Amino acid sequence: MSEVITVGEPLCTFASKDPDVSLADAMNWHKIMGGAELNVAIGVKRLGHSVEYISRVGEDPFGEFVIKTIKSHNVGTKYVSQDPVYWTGHQLKQLVTKGDPDTYNYRKGSAASHLTSEIMDQVDLNGVKIAHMSGIFPAISDTAEKSFRSLLSRLVDNNILTTFDPNLRPSLWSSQEKMISTINELAGSANIVLPGLAEGKILMGSDDPEEIADFYLKGKRTDTVCVKIGPAGAYVKTKDGQSYTVNGFKVDNVVDTVGAGDGFALGVITALLEGKSLKSAVLRGNAVGALQVQTPGDNDGYPTPKELKEFYLQEGVSED
Repeated sequence: MSEVITVGEPLCTFASKDPDVSLADAMNWHKIMGGAELNVAIGVKRLGHSVEYISRVGEDPFGEFVIKTIKSHNVGTKYVSQDPVYWTGHQLKQLVTKGDPDTYNYRKGSAASHLTSEIMDQVDLNGVKIAHMSGIFPAISDTAEKSFRSLLSRLVDNNILTTFDPNLRPSLWSSQEKMISTINELAGSANIVLPGLAEGKILMGSDDPEEIADFYLKGKRTDTVCVKIGPAGAYVKTKDGQSYTVNGFKVDNVVDTVGAGDGFALGVITALLEGKSLKSAVLRGNAVGALQVQTPGDNDGYPTPKELKEFYLQEGVSED
């Protein structure tokens, strides 16, 4: 099995090419593959680590496009199945140079929303070192939430290091109350939780990094919280009492903010796989996020090891 696994819904995405223009007014589009967890998988592989992606797509042109694209990134597709009845999710995505983009989703009743816990039970966890989970997949349907919980329970039982990104998508949830209670419960089963400031404000009522960290450190399995604080970097606090801020990198030209948070996650994951310190892992997360916002696609800026090394040299920093 691969070093890393993740589960999510891949989306055939029609992305606007008009910066900071509403979806209604945008006139220029290009087709890309989207999906937060898939972004992480692509970035992990690009930095030289094996990764398996778990999902389901339809037997339709969008599904064929998604599978071909995943394979082109050399991400494992052993657990990407095709559904003869349900279709592949797709979306429209705004291009923004600050904040989060508007999206319009066509994913209710999609193939991924029918991925069952029986399929999850077939996933081989032997050799898996880190699992990356996010709050998007359990939001797409009751079936997906049940499947997500089934896999998460197996990860806990097998003591596999698990990262969790809340990745809030309010439009996918039946209510904000359901979103908050579910996300906070699921986060407690992860070793490392990766919230952002705005997510903290919604999920626990504060955008103070230390208060956010303290809240999630109450989780039954959580021992580390890395709070993404935008261009300033990330605030880190651990259950054993360590706390510090790892500064971000100055970016003069932000092209598109999408994928920065996923870049942070994959930076942390790959550095930990390589035996780096937590501080170095967070530094790498900041670096990958900074590189990503300088490109127009969801994952175009994720570096190879050589590109990451060149970025560090340019910035005058080094990993431990």
